[in-house]
Amino acid sequence: MHPIRNLDALSATLTAQGAAAGLAYLNAGVPHRFTAMYRLDGGMLRNLLLYDKAGEICPEYLAEVSLDTSFCQFVLRERVFRTSNSATDKRLDGHPYQGVMVCYHGVPWETLEGEIGGTLCHFDLLELDLAEPEFVLLQQAAQLLPAYL
Repeated sequence: MHPIRNLDALSATLTAQGAAAGLAYLNAGVPHRFTAMYRLDGGMLRNLLLYDKAGEICPEYLAEVSLDTSFCQFVLRERVFRTSNSATDKRLDGHPYQGVMVCYHGVPWETLEGEIGGTLCHFDLLELDLAEPEFVLLQQAAQLLPAYL
């Protein structure tokens, strides 16, 4: 884990090493297996960047996701979506991925033109909480990352 976890350290990582390293930095401070950035493309979300703690190649089911069946739809509608256990989250009753994608913490990011571009999120197949300082850093990262794409 990185010893200093703040916006300045993230910004330095982005400047020196780029967006992929920035995603790895974000993921290093959380227990979640995945940290990802998705771009909204009509009714689809297309993966721009994915960091996997397990070091595996991006699974096909995460490369492209229908907006209608994603948790990202709630981020785009509510401007934030957090669930540590989707199986018990009543907001997700009837959702096809309730209890499958177990935890999800996401925020929107904007294009350089100020339009909503997609989502930045931590997620996992296990029940996991996200500490408030890490969530704040995720929100701040969503403002910085688009410039490094």
